[in-house]
Amino acid sequence: MSTDDWKRQAAEQALTYVEDGMKLGLGTGSTAAKFVDLLGAKVKSGLKVVCVPTSEATRAQAAALGIPLTTLDETPELDLTIDGADEIDSDLRLIKGGGGALLREKIVAVASDRVVIIADNTKRVENLGAFPLPLEVVPFGLAATQNLIIKLAADCGCEGEVKLRAGTNGKPFVTDNGNHILDCAFGLIDDPEALDDALKLVPGVVESGLFIGIADVGIIAGPKGVEVLSGIEADFEEDF
Repeated sequence: MSTDDWKRQAAEQALTYVEDGMKLGLGTGSTAAKFVDLLGAKVKSGLKVVCVPTSEATRAQAAALGIPLTTLDETPELDLTIDGADEIDSDLRLIKGGGGALLREKIVAVASDRVVIIADNTKRVENLGAFPLPLEVVPFGLAATQNLIIKLAADCGCEGEVKLRAGTNGKPFVTDNGNHILDCAFGLIDDPEALDDALKLVPGVVESGLFIGIADVGIIAGPKGVEVLSGIEADFEEDF
């Protein structure tokens, strides 16, 4: 089986957590897109849900499939969010933002009662950091923001290139919120919590791609089948 097959397996498993009448958050990225496709088929068959997408790309995909959509302003509390990850460790700590939607993804996730992360086994890591950590930053004062990130990260034992993400047109990548992304190649992050706390002190950082204490369940599909990682809310699966 291919990585693409594993992504679909994880998405299929996540679909079992969805119940009629739920208010859902829809993630962004290639694995989350598999879930949206499957959800669209269920909606066509009669499943009743209403969903908040975490990006304009996901909004367009869901709308094309006939999935009913809302916003967090209209529906500020969600039952469940299904999203992907660029990295996930055994403590359900994540790095997200490879697709540039980390801010909306985090807002939607925190507004949800439960968060399920789906991924193929290439995203499963012992320690976060092999994937460069994305930071959404405001364009104003970018050099000063970058310098402070480098300084505070070094205080946490994290050093490496902090690079402005380029868009397809050669200009800086622009998020759905009008901001830029800095990709931080820190390597292995020994203390993600300390780094996350430090990055919150930088005024120009809107949000970091570290998702800590947010995910309730991780569904990882690979050559050995589907692995389900449970967080501190061990009764999650019993609720469904």
